[in-house]
Amino acid sequence: MNAVADLLCLLACLTAVTCDRVYVHPFNLFSFNKSTCEELESLVQEGKKTFVPISIESQTTPAYEDDLNDEDKLEAPSLSGRGRQKLSYVKDLVDTLAARFYSVLRKAQRGQNVLLSPTSLYSSLVSFYLGASNQTAADLQGLLGFVPPSGDPDCTSRVDGHKVLSSLRTIESLVKSRDKELLFSKTLCLFSAPGVPLSQLFVQDLLPSADALYARAVDFTNPSEAAKQINAFMEAKSEGRSKCLLTDIDPSANLLFVVDVRLAVNIKQASRLKEPQEFWVDSNTKVLVPMLSVPGTFKYKTDASGTFSVVEVPISKTALLVLLQPVNGSDLEHVESELLSQSSVWLQQLSPREIKLTLPELTIEGSSDLQELLAAMELPALLGKGADLSKISDANLTVGKVINKAFFKLTGDGTHQPEVPAAQKEDVVFLDVTLNKPFLLAVFEEKSRAVLFLGRVTNPLPGV
Repeated sequence: MNAVADLLCLLACLTAVTCDRVYVHPFNLFSFNKSTCEELESLVQEGKKTFVPISIESQTTPAYEDDLNDEDKLEAPSLSGRGRQKLSYVKDLVDTLAARFYSVLRKAQRGQNVLLSPTSLYSSLVSFYLGASNQTAADLQGLLGFVPPSGDPDCTSRVDGHKVLSSLRTIESLVKSRDKELLFSKTLCLFSAPGVPLSQLFVQDLLPSADALYARAVDFTNPSEAAKQINAFMEAKSEGRSKCLLTDIDPSANLLFVVDVRLAVNIKQASRLKEPQEFWVDSNTKVLVPMLSVPGTFKYKTDASGTFSVVEVPISKTALLVLLQPVNGSDLEHVESELLSQSSVWLQQLSPREIKLTLPELTIEGSSDLQELLAAMELPALLGKGADLSKISDANLTVGKVINKAFFKLTGDGTHQPEVPAAQKEDVVFLDVTLNKPFLLAVFEEKSRAVLFLGRVTNPLPGV
């Protein structure tokens, strides 16, 4: 009889556990709930508090800026089951929009290097969503991919942009490492016309989304001087790493938005080959470039049709460099068009192999204007003169450029070593994988599989 009672008790417990697993629509992980909607009214007055940024020429640090460069503030995020679900959902939305942006850039920059940061571009749109109202907010939410499961146009059908930025920052924080081989940084700047007030709440909402945030006033009526001042400011704040950000400015604009994302990687097991090696820019043109030799056990595959190969190289405890190149005479442009809409395929069906990887040292950067990308996607009015950005400023805003700059550097430890250690040559058969022609690269965050950088390398030489 006791055994029966125990069994019934066990079944009751299992039923309770099962019932507790209520399905939550992914949208609802980011939407406002009813209690939060009631609190939003109290934030309206707070949102009306404004400040006027100091001049870009000022040498003082204003009180409204918060320096986030303190490494002690960086803590390893702990991810619950729901946290992982949120990252997975955001990752998919980022991938979808990144494919559209990359498609625009690869057509505009045909035959050239391309580099963008999908998470940074997506974060920029979320930032403007936080500053938008009414139809502009609805249109931005739609572009971001957040479609409510019900058509009710109430508060709970709106996405809480703070939650989205928090998930994006979690992804970036996971990549941030105290290991010396990887340096990741993100700087955000708001440049407004003199006298244009900015919402204190809006700027505070953006603080967690970057390592450093700056807001400065610039006179846009003299475009060449304004560009010169902004370039000098960005170069100074990046300690000389970010140069020539702008070449022109719309004098009618009174707000510019700039994000600079940088990743520098030093692969410990990589050694530089003694002599520069040939890299074929196209079938008729070759250049001599410094090459790295990286022997090791890496995940690898060649697709079923034999048109491309993929190799996955861990570049830190938290980040993966994935390299994709055409094989068997296949064309890079064809491979690009087939795979860009499904970056997750890059990581599928990979198997460990002993590989001697040879690839160029890289210093590649890309700068994209979100306004131009939106125009190419037939959405020029989204952040245009008619946009309702009343949560950014009570002034009538005209948004100029929305610059997203991405920089990626890949080096070895600088030593010249044998391509494969002699001890390994005796008992291990290495697969030779050499990237000596145009290829694609992506940097993934290891846990969420989110793409932080996506690019095409047609010429590895710096400045090309």
